[in-house]
Amino acid sequence: MAKINENFEKLPGSYLFAEIARRTEAFQEANPDADIIKLGIGDVTRPLVSAVREAMHEAIDEQASSDTFKGYGPYEGYAFLREAIAEHDYASRGMDIEPDEIFVSDGAKSDCGNIGDILSVDNTIAVCDPVYPVYVDSNAIEGRAGEYDVDAEEWTRIHYMPTTAENGFCPALPSGDVDVIYLCSPNNPTGTVLTSEQLKAWVDYANAHDALIMFDAAYERFITEPDIPHSIFEVEGAKTCAIEFRSFSKTAGFTGMRCGYAVIPKALVRQGQSLNELWMRRQSTKFNGASYIIQKGAAAIYTPEGAKQVEASLDYYRQNAKVIKEGLESAGLEVYGAVNSPYVWCKTPHAMGSWDFFNKLLEEAQVVTTPGAGFGPAGEGYIRLTAFGDADQTREAVERIKRIL
Repeated sequence: MAKINENFEKLPGSYLFAEIARRTEAFQEANPDADIIKLGIGDVTRPLVSAVREAMHEAIDEQASSDTFKGYGPYEGYAFLREAIAEHDYASRGMDIEPDEIFVSDGAKSDCGNIGDILSVDNTIAVCDPVYPVYVDSNAIEGRAGEYDVDAEEWTRIHYMPTTAENGFCPALPSGDVDVIYLCSPNNPTGTVLTSEQLKAWVDYANAHDALIMFDAAYERFITEPDIPHSIFEVEGAKTCAIEFRSFSKTAGFTGMRCGYAVIPKALVRQGQSLNELWMRRQSTKFNGASYIIQKGAAAIYTPEGAKQVEASLDYYRQNAKVIKEGLESAGLEVYGAVNSPYVWCKTPHAMGSWDFFNKLLEEAQVVTTPGAGFGPAGEGYIRLTAFGDADQTREAVERIKRIL
């Protein structure tokens, strides 16, 4: 008899955003005339910029000729994109990252979930709390998380690091040893950032304990303050202890196109094994590379015209974040994030539960948010709103929320 991976049976309920979609659809079916505004899932709404579209059209035209047709591409991504990434995302900020340390993929979510393939199931895992669910769920599926404690709403083998207003949204270093540490800055869901000094403490800890930092920098393009690092590799010592994940989803509107990349330095070695080589072996076994057409589009954002166009789209979302933050603050709510992030983290009023406030906003304001409890125990009592909506609808959503409060 074929046996299933029993770890799936341990997962609590459905995936967070699937549950949000289910509740939203049920409300819409019961209220067909409802004008719902979605500020929940972080899906972009601005169209692909013209430089990207033109590059993708050119790539499609190349497929019409045997001289320029592309079949299987390099598992790690085409050199033209990896070289552009190395130059513009790293060398321009003083970091020495080589193209062969960059692995192009179909998105940061896939990389965050798949990176566990090269790690032992015996590793102990530390995550910020609240946290992007993929970090926890992917480790649970592979058997690293232990059992799910329904009462505590925690996995027994996951080390949860409170990342809250009380500690300035900077988790404390573990008192003991942990093997793999997930950090995200700008953070999803809180929208807060880690400073160079804060990241240096984590890098020093990881190097001292032979631990590994998984650094999610998917939202780094939203950083506006000059002294906030865009990459963990801006921190001395990170190349011997960190893997970085980035995405074109929010940077260039590729949520539907799917393209991102992981940076695994060649200096990163554990148990005598190069993690760069292990990841290449994993990718060449399980992945045939991101689409050539998509990679051509991604490379276009590094051209002068493409960079200018993408920056205009980012400014559009940054303004939305400002509108949400200032609007909710004017209503007397406690709000974080937005300044360096497309996410706004809002404390619920009157100690209301996250899902209760989610339901109130959906039913009374017809606005979809994300309940903080879905991101971990420390997320209870908060909701997350995204800046990726239409500007007019974003302003309308804020006014609706203000009215019902």
